Amino acid sequence: MIKRPDQRVVVLIDTQNMYHSAKHLYGAHLNFGKLVETLVGDRNLVRSIAYVATSKTGEEKGFFEALTASGIEVKSKDVIEFASGERKADWDVGIAVDAIKFSERVDSVILVTGDGDFVPLVEYLKSKSIYVEVAAFSESTSKLLRESVDIYFDISEHPAELLMVSGGRVRTSKKRVSDEGRTGNKSFDSDETEDQKTETKVSKGRRRPPTKSGGARKVRVTT
Repeated sequence: MIKRPDQRVVVLIDTQNMYHSAKHLYGAHLNFGKLVETLVGDRNLVRSIAYVATSKTGEEKGFFEALTASGIEVKSKDVIEFASGERKADWDVGIAVDAIKFSERVDSVILVTGDGDFVPLVEYLKSKSIYVEVAAFSESTSKLLRESVDIYFDISEHPAELLMVSGGRVRTSKKRVSDEGRTGNKSFDSDETEDQKTETKVSKGRRRPPTKSGGARKVRVTT
């Protein structure tokens, strides 16, 4: 596929998938604004949408505002809390529906996710002559998803440009998250147990998810 300025593209971001991948693989936060800019290049961006989950505390507000300020539309839904204490907010269907809608007026759909559940969507879009691109971390990308798309952008190859960490260095990548490319559908504040398990391996100064008092002021868009 040759990228041309007249190509119309839409960028759909599986925010939780990418947030947890960046955090657990690199102890860092992903600069979404810079990522969208890099993926689109000089092409015609129709829309960029980040699909997010909202917790009861509302501490993600600063992060969401930063996304909006960078030109990324935010679509949110409340986190579902189960009796076990697990929290989820699955956006797979919502992302797929929007991708199909946009396919009627774009040339390329860019999915920012490593989740293998999107393979059927990719196959459908390609059957409609839509180019499909995926951007994700190679360590947490489904092999089937990577093989099914027209273009794959490996974020892991661009840590200096796209990953950010406060008060420390981006660490070396950890092992592959899963064969399906999933890192869970948890809310941004629901992984304390996993943090405790990896605390000694995380570089100093790693930030917790943005709160009302932080996030948007220092960086363009991060997570």
